[in-house]
Amino acid sequence: MRIGVLTGGGDCPGLNAVIRAVVLGGFVHHGDEFVGVLDGWRGLIENRTVSLEPDQCRSILTKGGTILGSSRTNPFATDDGADRVQATVDALGLDAVVAIGGDDTLGAADRLHQRGLPVVGVPKTIDNDLSGTEVTFGFDTAVQIATEAIDRLQTTAESHHRVIVCEVMGRNVGWIAVHAGIAGGAAEILIPEVPFSLDEVCNRLLQRHGDEQFFSTVVVAEGAHPRDEGSATSSWNSQGLGTADQFGHVRLGGIGDFLAQEIERRTGYESRSAVLGHIQRGGSPTAFDRVLATRFGAAALAAVQDHDFGCMVALRSGAIVRIPLGDAVGNPKQVDPHLYEQVAALYLG
Repeated sequence: MRIGVLTGGGDCPGLNAVIRAVVLGGFVHHGDEFVGVLDGWRGLIENRTVSLEPDQCRSILTKGGTILGSSRTNPFATDDGADRVQATVDALGLDAVVAIGGDDTLGAADRLHQRGLPVVGVPKTIDNDLSGTEVTFGFDTAVQIATEAIDRLQTTAESHHRVIVCEVMGRNVGWIAVHAGIAGGAAEILIPEVPFSLDEVCNRLLQRHGDEQFFSTVVVAEGAHPRDEGSATSSWNSQGLGTADQFGHVRLGGIGDFLAQEIERRTGYESRSAVLGHIQRGGSPTAFDRVLATRFGAAALAAVQDHDFGCMVALRSGAIVRIPLGDAVGNPKQVDPHLYEQVAALYLG
């Protein structure tokens, strides 16, 4: 078979491990040929591809990012985008496409499959918000990086008797914030699923510091927001406004700095903020993510060989299964409320 491989959306550790598993498995066991599609769906719209050879994929397991490049291109953002994708697939003589991406990339894959594209999806997002799979590769690495950063921030917060706010990724869900916050012993964990009260946060910090604790770390997901101080939010929301990408997402940012300023103003405690941003996306994947990405790649290749198109491979109860693409996208997996409530009850830190 002649198979195209693309990576779309934000990069994350483990993408190259998937590419490696697909290419090496297909070459060794089936004699398949592979075409690397550059920069996600844009590569199929613009017919920008490269040959993917086994030799160039053997040593990319530990490499972060994606050797194919990525973009947030939506084939359905223009009238002829989907037609151009199909025209490129036909011109290249592709028998199948393996699309590695998150909700946006795989949502487009589902719509293209409905138009006849032979595609298999592989879930990718550091946010861990794809509902069809228990976990996505990249998440474990992001949590590990965030936890290490919180550990470092904790020591300087303690040395200077400060409150330090650590802003992590998480547009719609707070999985990174919750896991890294628990692991890092944060005093407060603020997530998009649960709008917070600035008054309550500051009161808890006052109580904490009054109990002979002289420092605190607060972990906040970039999409978190106050529930009752609407007028105050404009000072940081304006930083997140701008031109939306082709899937309608604007760039977020500023909640960490806003929180630090408000905490200092309301409590009198010296406060600072640190934004981890793309540091969470970069670098070599953890062992867990390398293994999961490799399993996903092997499973995606098996689905292609079975001509089981329109599916996404997923992790469920420790096993890799196939589910319809339509069941995997459009409904972000939110943080388990019981987990979050349990953390709040413990009053970590």
